[in-house]
Amino acid sequence: MWPGGNNVKKLVVWGASGHAMVVADIVRLRGEYDIVGFLDDVTEGRNGEEFFGLPVFSGRDSLAMLCGQGVRHAIVAFGNCPARLKVAEYLRAQGLELVTAVHPSAVVARDVVIGEGTVVAAGAVINPGVHVGANVIINTSASVDHECTIEDGAHICPGVRLAGRVAVGEGAWIGIGSSIIDRVRIGAGSFIGAGSVVVGDIPDNALAYGVPAKIRKRIE
Repeated sequence: MWPGGNNVKKLVVWGASGHAMVVADIVRLRGEYDIVGFLDDVTEGRNGEEFFGLPVFSGRDSLAMLCGQGVRHAIVAFGNCPARLKVAEYLRAQGLELVTAVHPSAVVARDVVIGEGTVVAAGAVINPGVHVGANVIINTSASVDHECTIEDGAHICPGVRLAGRVAVGEGAWIGIGSSIIDRVRIGAGSFIGAGSVVVGDIPDNALAYGVPAKIRKRIE
């Protein structure tokens, strides 16, 4: 385990790939939890493997074992938006508390509302009046300006720039380095390709990319 603070609370990270390393490092820096390891229910045969200095537990059956050992907290740490929401729902149903992880270097205005299970990575900036839902990722050096709304399960990728009053729907993915002008709405389940410049609303379940971004197809 990685040691936490004086009030030790055990936590498992659901996910065991690159993003899970980032999330585990944020949790470690906050010093509030002991991370017992990573849970991987996707890749077979990883049980007992070491990853980022901690053990990997394979399969959902491992969760019951961990709960029996006093684990009461969890965080979901992989990028797939719909799957992340489903896993978060499953963890809550098992009685675990989803924790929020905000990197110490992130700049977050004091009135910002952040939901449970959300990750705010290093160098991110979230300005006043922003509402961030549950199980969102605000990734490395992303900038979210005033009065934006980001709904549950969305992923704001590294280096994204959201101007004021942008609304991002549930489970939407804003690709790395994209920019979105003020008052635009990105629909639920939509995917904005890397490096795009979005100057108008994007409907639900749409793939859009380019400069300016154009809708390329519907996502089934």
